[in-house]
Amino acid sequence: MALSSLGYIGVRSARTEDWSGFATGLLGMQEVDRGGSSRTFRMDDRKQRLLVTGDGDEGLDFLGWEVDSAEELDRLAGRLEDAGVAVKLEAAALADQRLVGRLISFKDPDGNHIEVFCKPQVASDPFVPGRPISGFKTGTLGMGHAVLHVEDAQALLPFYRDLLGFNVTDYGLTPFPLYFFHLNGRHHSFAMVGSGRKGLHHFMVELQSLDDVGQGYDIAQAEDGRVAYTLGRHSNDHMTSFYAHSPSGFFVEYGWGARVIEPETWEPHETTDGPSYWGHERVHLPEGDPGRERMREMRMDAARRGMRAADPVPNCAWLDSVVNRE
Repeated sequence: MALSSLGYIGVRSARTEDWSGFATGLLGMQEVDRGGSSRTFRMDDRKQRLLVTGDGDEGLDFLGWEVDSAEELDRLAGRLEDAGVAVKLEAAALADQRLVGRLISFKDPDGNHIEVFCKPQVASDPFVPGRPISGFKTGTLGMGHAVLHVEDAQALLPFYRDLLGFNVTDYGLTPFPLYFFHLNGRHHSFAMVGSGRKGLHHFMVELQSLDDVGQGYDIAQAEDGRVAYTLGRHSNDHMTSFYAHSPSGFFVEYGWGARVIEPETWEPHETTDGPSYWGHERVHLPEGDPGRERMREMRMDAARRGMRAADPVPNCAWLDSVVNRE
């Protein structure tokens, strides 16, 4: 498997000061650079995980996926070029800006800018959160996950699954196509929603403590219009989370307690229970909106059938040690 995890995310925004407050005061990230119209943020021992630049329209700028070595990077570049994908070996100046050793870039079929890198720089000083939190669940699982709006999910499957090597975790076909993909033990590092649109739906960061999420929820509720989905629990990855409006219009999921899967033995399957067992009310949609009503009915149906997710249990000692060390 070439790709190992989601390494970083880049966002275009003219609202860099709003991002500073949102990323530190609600999410608990550490701001590490305020150069010009750009802002960068840490989540762990990596020198940066989130990059916000003042260039262009509001929204996703790039997704940065990690590989384990320069050899893996070269193999991936060759496979993409053989498939007719234009690949650019980025100059050392951009790799230095991303704080990585080497970097390639290309576009997916919907035009999203994708970067793949190796040898990320690790900070020597400890992570200092922007507000008191116990920390983010990263390490070998990566930064979190990213979910894209796509015009046709079926059309993009060959690119992400067959060419880039993402593994399907599960998928749903109603009320719209949803495909979830894993690269490691995180249930999904990437997903796409066949909404007929383009752009970033949300990115997710996972916390080490449920109280971190609960206190973040209180902070978000104190700001008018910040909450997009209420607190709830997802049916596939079992994440307890809420969604906030980011300064750039897309959502950020703030969660805890997702299951860790075993990639070597996992079997992809269709899910029919809907996105959530409870909660996640779409308060960004008006009451009576068909989408909001449909999601609510699917949750009520799950409740009538007594659907439950297993409560989180400690992972194996070896995996916990690796995640904490990295």
